[in-house]
Amino acid sequence: MLRGLLWALGVLLLVIGVFWLWVTWPAGGAPKIPVSPGTLAAAPPQHIPSVDPPSAPLVGGPPEACEGTGAPLGAAAANAFTLATLPWQPFGKLEIGWETYAPRIAAEIGTTCAPDTDGFASALARWQGTHGVQQSGVLSQATFQTMLTGWHLARPFVRMNRDGMCPGAPPLADLAQAEARESFGGKTILLRPGALESYHRMVAAAKEAGVLTRPETLTIFSGFRAPDADAQRCARDNNCQGLTRTICSAHRTGLAMDVVIDSAPGFGPDSSADANRLAMSRSPLYRWMVVNAPRFGFVNYAYEPWHWEWTGEALLPGVPISSLPKEGSEPIVTEPPADSTSGKPAAAEAARNRR
Repeated sequence: MLRGLLWALGVLLLVIGVFWLWVTWPAGGAPKIPVSPGTLAAAPPQHIPSVDPPSAPLVGGPPEACEGTGAPLGAAAANAFTLATLPWQPFGKLEIGWETYAPRIAAEIGTTCAPDTDGFASALARWQGTHGVQQSGVLSQATFQTMLTGWHLARPFVRMNRDGMCPGAPPLADLAQAEARESFGGKTILLRPGALESYHRMVAAAKEAGVLTRPETLTIFSGFRAPDADAQRCARDNNCQGLTRTICSAHRTGLAMDVVIDSAPGFGPDSSADANRLAMSRSPLYRWMVVNAPRFGFVNYAYEPWHWEWTGEALLPGVPISSLPKEGSEPIVTEPPADSTSGKPAAAEAARNRR
């Protein structure tokens, strides 16, 4: 009898929590950071079987109590429900669930608890209380947008972009070349010397932590890219609308690198497909990096688990973004399907390259 009552009470609390989240969740999606606006197609929900399920502790510190921590009522249940089901557009394209961002969020709020636990909800509520967000313990769009703004502005490249400027590129003579064993696929990788040295130290620490699971893990597949070559590629491929590539790329600085994190079956290390990004976020390496890479001066572009920028050296003076070639950055629209009744064009999906 008592067990049945407790079970019924648990179900009731779950329903209340989900209903509360549905009522209080802001409509219309999160506002966008005006860095590189673009229009992208809504991607269908994607999922791969988890090799590191959400209930597993997140990497980053000593074990902590994750249950019975006095979290706001229903918060853990609401987070568990939306983790893999929430339809939203944090980067301007439809995504389902927020598990891809869970390791980054956990690092932000200072917890190793999984996102479906009371411990995670308690840590989130504390963070919300110090950042002017409703202290619900539930990952709301307002909460994520506040975090995302901070993550964007932690990148000097974005701060310069915000002022309408694109940083300058260093002379080739001032760049250092990564060793062949540090390059993915035999590419020639050039970086500013300080960035490459910090990369070496980070790789050594990751190896010591035991998170390099394959020989190619943490090798670099893109470093410095000359502005002229990038402009030609934008014009040729017509895919610089903003989310995955722009006419002003961080790679021109010699401080940005794309590294092999992991990949879902059938995808490469640079695919921005939702299933691939999710696989990366579940990897021990990425969970280690969101906590430890800042110790070596690296910050991440949150949409791309593989993209990291070194902040230990100032950006070079640049030029107005408005003065850059615009070929390949125009919005792409397609005609609606023949059976469509909405009358609204669908935006084409951007190619799977990086900023």
